[in-house]
Amino acid sequence: MKIISLHYPLSAGELEGAEPTTIAIGHFDGVHRGHQNVIRTAVEAARESGAKAAVMTFHPHPKEVLGNNAGQYVTALTPLADKLECFERLGVDLVYVVQFDLAFAAVSPSMFVHDILRPLQVRRVVVGFDFAFGAKGAGNASVMRELCEPEAIEVSVIEPYLLDGEKVSSTRIRAMLADGKPQVAAELIGAPYAVRGTVVQGEGRGRTIGYPTANVQPSAPYVVPKIGVYAIRAEVDGQLYDAVLNIGVKPTFHEHLPEPVFEAHLFDFNESLYGKTVTLRLIAFLRAERKFGSIDALIAQINADAEEARSILSSNS
Repeated sequence: MKIISLHYPLSAGELEGAEPTTIAIGHFDGVHRGHQNVIRTAVEAARESGAKAAVMTFHPHPKEVLGNNAGQYVTALTPLADKLECFERLGVDLVYVVQFDLAFAAVSPSMFVHDILRPLQVRRVVVGFDFAFGAKGAGNASVMRELCEPEAIEVSVIEPYLLDGEKVSSTRIRAMLADGKPQVAAELIGAPYAVRGTVVQGEGRGRTIGYPTANVQPSAPYVVPKIGVYAIRAEVDGQLYDAVLNIGVKPTFHEHLPEPVFEAHLFDFNESLYGKTVTLRLIAFLRAERKFGSIDALIAQINADAEEARSILSSNS
């Protein structure tokens, strides 16, 4: 899969080698089932027509740049690197990553079509039903159709993907994670919610109580799920291991930690993980984090957590 960064206005170098594409356009945070529907439609149409299957996404999120509810988008369900991997798994040939800045934010819907889609040789656009584009979100799917028709660019609009009668959306996934419902989030995404990071030196306390943990420093500003203990699967070097994860501020040992830490104990695993990349896949929420009155009480609870996690994971293979 080829990745091309675009900046507005497009340069000759960015347009060099452009070839006919069918393109799915959107931010696609989470690359959930609804997004997958849009992208698969573009891929299938491209295969039928002989064009390249492309995705156009934007980085950073427009609301970060424009300041509208910016705090909501400081974190991501799928940071750009993860998003690109999802696109590749869906069969995408080419990804345009548009640098979303104030210059691009000022692009009108007609300029978007005439100055970007046409020079890139887009032959067909696939968007979701709620797609908005152009300065101040002035364009929608209907406007896209009107503007693309004179350019002989087809437009396909994909209806919402419903689960339990409700639209699948990134906002809904965030809400489920905040409520400690990773199973529901996984149904919406089509896979367990995952956080990737590097194992760094921690306090080493877990090893002294019989539960060595990997202190995972997230590689990007992921959405942090509800603070607490989870049954998870940890991916290391392409292998999956059952594990228990604590996301929290360790109140038994600390009064105030500036931000939650991710500490995973991998069952039946004795190798060093320092410096390795680990992907934490959330399977089930076990309990909220709390402060214990003694180390013995903490150890007893960790034993119970580990037993519950093993039971859940053994039936969720």
